[in-house]
Order: sequence, then structure tokens, then C-alpha cells
Amino acid sequence: MGYKIFLLFEKFLMLLPASCRKAFFSFLASAGYLLSSRYRKVAYKNLNFLFEDKLSDGEKREIVKYSFKNLAFNFLHLLEIRHMSKEQLAKKITIKNIEAIEKVHKQNRCVIYVTTHYSSWELGGASIGAFIEPIIAVYKKMKNPTYQEWLLESRAHFGNINLEKTNVVKPLIRFLKQGYASGLLIDTNINEKDGVIVNFMGKEIRQTTTPAYLARKFDAAIIPVAMRTDDEENYTLMIFDEIKVERTDDIKADIQKATQLQADWLSNLISNEPKFWFWLHRRFKNDYPDIYKN
Repeated sequence: MGYKIFLLFEKFLMLLPASCRKAFFSFLASAGYLLSSRYRKVAYKNLNFLFEDKLSDGEKREIVKYSFKNLAFNFLHLLEIRHMSKEQLAKKITIKNIEAIEKVHKQNRCVIYVTTHYSSWELGGASIGAFIEPIIAVYKKMKNPTYQEWLLESRAHFGNINLEKTNVVKPLIRFLKQGYASGLLIDTNINEKDGVIVNFMGKEIRQTTTPAYLARKFDAAIIPVAMRTDDEENYTLMIFDEIKVERTDDIKADIQKATQLQADWLSNLISNEPKFWFWLHRRFKNDYPDIYKN
């Protein structure tokens, strides 16, 4: 019953002008910032951990506020994507450096898109699927199966294929062998067995080795991608040059180096424009659990 009401509300929102939907979700973001002390604290703890005293209190406050807004707009984009045509999406998206992908395709190699919770990651995934190639998008199983179905329908709207992350490597290998591209997040909290220690913005944290492992084993190309915007109306899909994975006799060293290069890319991205990253999640809870206490 609750889901049916939610779908009716979705239809009502889609009848409104886009500017009204945007204003409504901006209001929700402001309310979330004021009412959710838990996630405000998480965001400030993350900022203090990574930037220490390099940012003023005012700068941190604006970043935290924007993180709530960014989360709300990602939900809005999920809603809109479900009702969007390629032509409508094309009016919102500019793709930068698609030559990096074309170069890999000319070599008949698969692409592993490494990405992050940065700006509108939902529009980013949709844009790759709509204008470049379908991707196998890895997701984490959600507690609410009904909402998960709704979310995955949106993410599959432009041809992407959703793959749950539990024991994901074997299915990813199968898809890679069939020539599919994949999309992997590299900024989530992971367990000790699932990654290696890298230097990330001056801190030692654990990061997934899956992109480097797959790229090395199957001669795929690691291509970082991220979104950004100046006005929350027009978005740029930023495609970065390939992160090379060496193939020496030392497999562990090759994977470690390529994983560190991904961490360097993400460190630079966040350092240059920190407001776009998703500061509301406990990214470092396994490596540094003490920072989230009290």
C-alpha cells in the first residue's frame, strides 16, 4: 500500500514543472540538514579527518549543506530518469574526453569505469549507458527490497545491467569475457579481506583491488569517470585518461600500484572540489572506527 502511494506521488511530481520539483527537493535537503544531527556529525567528522584545519568552519558548513542537497538531487534524478528519453537526457549532459573511451574500443579492450559518489552519480551512470555503452553496474543489496526494485529499474532505464556485489567477481569475469563494460565504485567502506592499504589524502585507508585485478587479468582498461555541475541543471560527465596496470612478475605489486593510482585520482578530485563528494556516509568506519564515536 505504501509503495503504491509512493508511485502516485511520483506521478504527481512528474506532472509539475522541473523547477518546482527542484525547489521541492531543495527544501527536503534543507530540512534534512536541520533535522538530521546524526548525518551532519558524520559529515563534519569526515571533513575534519581528511582536511583537519585546512578548511574554515564556514567552508565546512557549506560543504555539509551541499552534501544533503546533492543526496536529494540524486534521488530526484533517479525519479526523473525513469520518465526520461535519451533526447531529454542529452540536453542535460556534456561528455568530456570521450576520446579516452574510443581509444580503448579501437584496441578491442573492455572498459572498467571506476567512479565515486560525486555530484550526480545517478546521471553519470545513466549517461554512460545512454551515450557510450551499457555497463554492468555493481550495487549493494538494500534492506528495503521494494525501494531497491524501484531504484534498479531507474538505473537500468538506459540499458545498464545491475549486479549485486555479494560474490561479484565471478559474475563480473563472465561479463568481461563477453565484452561488457563494468562500473565499480572505489569510495565505499570495505572489509580487510577485500582491499589493500593506499594513501588517500594523506591517510592510510583500505581500497578495493577489484578494478586492478580484473584489468590486469583480462587486459581491460581502467577509466575513471565523475560528474560535476555549476548550476544543478547542466552536468558534465568527466572521462579521465586510462590508469595503466602493469603486468610484471610481481602480481601483488602491480595491483597495489594501480589501486594507489586510483586513490590518487580520487584524492585530487575531492581536494579540488570537495563539495561534490558524498560526505554523509561513514567511509572510514572499518579503518578508523574511533572518528565516528560520540
